[in-house]
Amino acid sequence: MRAIRRFTVRTVLPAELAALGELVHNLRWSWHPETMDLFAEVDADLWEQVGHDPVALLGAVTPARLNELASDRRFLRRLADAADDLREYMTAPRWYQTLPDGARGIAYFSPEYGIAAALPQYSGGLGILAGDHLKAASDLGVPILAVGLLYRHGYFTQSLSPEGWQLEHYPSLDAGGLPLSLLKDTEGAPVKIRLSLPENRVLHAQVWVAQVGRVPLLLLDSDVADNDVAARDVTDRLYGGGTDHRLMQELLLGVGGVRAIRAYCSITGHPEPEVFHTNEGHAGFLGLERIRELTEARLSFDEALEAVRAGTVFTTHTPVPAGIDRFPRDMIERHFGGANAWPTVPVERILALGAESDPGRFNMAVMGMRLAQRVNGVSRLHGEVSRQMFKELWPGFDVDEVPIGSITNGVHAPTWVGRELMELAGREVPSLIERARGWDAIQKISDADIWKIRGTLRQRLVEGARARLRRSWRERGASDAELGWIDDALDPEVLTIGFARRVPSYKRLTLMLRDPRRLTQLLLDPDKPVQIVIAGKAHPADEGGKKLIQQIVKFADQEKVRHRIVFLPDYDMALGQIMVQGCDVWLNNPLRPLEASGTSGMKSALNGGLNLSIRDGWWDEWYDGTNGWSIPTADGVSDHDRRDALEAAALYDLIEHEVSARFYDRGVDGLPRRWMEMVKHTLTSLGPKVLAGRMLRDYVLTLYNPAAASARALCADAYAPAKAFAAWRVRVTRAWPGVRVEHVEATGVSDPEVGASIELHATIALGDLEPGDVRVEAAYGKVGPHDELVHPAYAPLTPGSVDDDGRAHYTGTVPLDRTGAFGYTVRVVPYHPLAATTAELGLIAVPEEPAGMTNGTLR
Repeated sequence: MRAIRRFTVRTVLPAELAALGELVHNLRWSWHPETMDLFAEVDADLWEQVGHDPVALLGAVTPARLNELASDRRFLRRLADAADDLREYMTAPRWYQTLPDGARGIAYFSPEYGIAAALPQYSGGLGILAGDHLKAASDLGVPILAVGLLYRHGYFTQSLSPEGWQLEHYPSLDAGGLPLSLLKDTEGAPVKIRLSLPENRVLHAQVWVAQVGRVPLLLLDSDVADNDVAARDVTDRLYGGGTDHRLMQELLLGVGGVRAIRAYCSITGHPEPEVFHTNEGHAGFLGLERIRELTEARLSFDEALEAVRAGTVFTTHTPVPAGIDRFPRDMIERHFGGANAWPTVPVERILALGAESDPGRFNMAVMGMRLAQRVNGVSRLHGEVSRQMFKELWPGFDVDEVPIGSITNGVHAPTWVGRELMELAGREVPSLIERARGWDAIQKISDADIWKIRGTLRQRLVEGARARLRRSWRERGASDAELGWIDDALDPEVLTIGFARRVPSYKRLTLMLRDPRRLTQLLLDPDKPVQIVIAGKAHPADEGGKKLIQQIVKFADQEKVRHRIVFLPDYDMALGQIMVQGCDVWLNNPLRPLEASGTSGMKSALNGGLNLSIRDGWWDEWYDGTNGWSIPTADGVSDHDRRDALEAAALYDLIEHEVSARFYDRGVDGLPRRWMEMVKHTLTSLGPKVLAGRMLRDYVLTLYNPAAASARALCADAYAPAKAFAAWRVRVTRAWPGVRVEHVEATGVSDPEVGASIELHATIALGDLEPGDVRVEAAYGKVGPHDELVHPAYAPLTPGSVDDDGRAHYTGTVPLDRTGAFGYTVRVVPYHPLAATTAELGLIAVPEEPAGMTNGTLR
């Protein structure tokens, strides 16, 4: 028989062990080895059985053992020390507290979080990044308050059929068995969030709190008795269900998330956030809820929009339109219109925020960008791709001016770096651990010490892979008698390549299979063998991704190669950790430029692994020619089959002639000196760049604190600046059709020479605007074959007299600072000191004809 309900009965700890519960329920343990050691001491065998899950440990340990520990003076001293260390970590000033005028609070919204394997609320890179974001914020003292959903079935666990087909399983999670606490009001009653739904339905959600170091993470859970069956299932699983189900999740995350924050801050006294950060478009509705709050406080929609935009940061993670959430327009209208409409927020204005080229679709990323004054991609290349992808939102502006910047992702070293390496760094280069400085000192560490640790980590990966491989083959129907070969699967002395990620087609899991004969030769080379460890999940609805996994599994099942190439099912954080620590080389071969950033290769680099990657995402930015290998790309080849063949051939050549040759080139002492040169250079060149701490500092200094300053400026004096800015925007937008560049004259172009300059005189029709409403600029520089300016520079023109008919005269100087084909033009853009960028309003006026264009050669 099966139970109709599952729940966890929590252990009652003896009073002497009360601090143990405090340690368990702060997820800092997931990146603090000393606390993990303490948990292991509770019951070493049980600790291994529960997969290093401290909540499960306390649920399984016997009362007799707890009573024994309660009288163990040595254990109690260690427990007291660990508790004191956590309290000091939680309260002492850190980096952020040294900054003047930082945001008092920052709300961070994401649909998934990868904090620890014991809290399976993630599917892949987006969630892992969000988890590292929170951990780094905690370490730096950044006052983030995070919001997500609690999925009753998580994402899914993965196994394989006998034929190698991915099978999905959705185990039920009991919140009582997770490191969570229920948010309760001052009367001790669970806090409930309510959302009105069409057809007079109501969606209720309770709020669970996960403490991630110093950062509270609020997780909304719709599995409550107040809901009907459909509403209870809104948070059933991550990225499950159809379009309507996905919309309900995003409404709960965005709208419900803001309401959860308000409740949490009211109950706990946590500062109300000044900045709201939307991690991808899934949480975009948070901006609408904040507008509703302000319009009910008697601001107009336009005034509320400006106040909300000023304090909002939007991060896009996708480099392809297909990766964006888009809903039918009538579905949005049904949720925000008719009897379900918010009285102060017209549904027409909501629909306009998500309007895109397809009039029948509502685009969540587009809405996110229109609701945020600051937008960023997650690598320099992704920023370029995003500006191109969304340029239609700012028509008339050059792609370079589209207001989408970039902050390259980073990874949380204490989570992902092998403990042995962390301890070696702490012993030999303490500045790395204490102040994240001094990376050049890695060169002083002996090759032998690093190589020994690399061998330990590789051995750990081999042992872990064999255990997972044995379990997988048993699930596929193999008997123990058939599994003797697994004892020799993989070899801790062989060059080990890792490939682990989600399995959409663009990541090209099977590129390595392009020439099976060539791959087999590399794997079985008698002098320079290679072994490959592979893991990854395909989305349950992605049949193509599942076929790719099956192809890999069928190849790896072959008796002649199965000891050299393995596919390990159920890729999770625990498997990811042993892979990035134990692999010598990290392989990444996406179809460029479709990898927004990627972070697994960063984790490998911090563990002394070398990247072998297509120059995409972060690797395009930080590959320097000697800190790994770049797989040549056939970017100009439109035939995908031909492109794959060319890039696979380049991959095989690199592995054979560069990677394995260097790995097996040993000196008389048995050390691969040339390999270790690359390892050390990788650590010194990439180490300070790939850290999540660097990423968080970038967010704070370039996005969070400027957004907080903007929000304060617009919200001062009962929102008077926001009201004035909104009125200005409306006035300028209405008057803009009357703005024209009527005439441009230039002097000094008859015999142009580099180093000289030309004088420009422009006549501008301002219509109903004043000179202070606009900025008139000269755009100049190199011109292309069709007279287009290529990456132009800009110089402001000085306003002069204004005629009675409203025509204004401007003058300025353009430096002739380069030789070759040169050109210029004049443009008019709106100007207001509270606007973050020139392109913010998306308005621009340029000459109808290229007035005064000079195409010639400067001498």
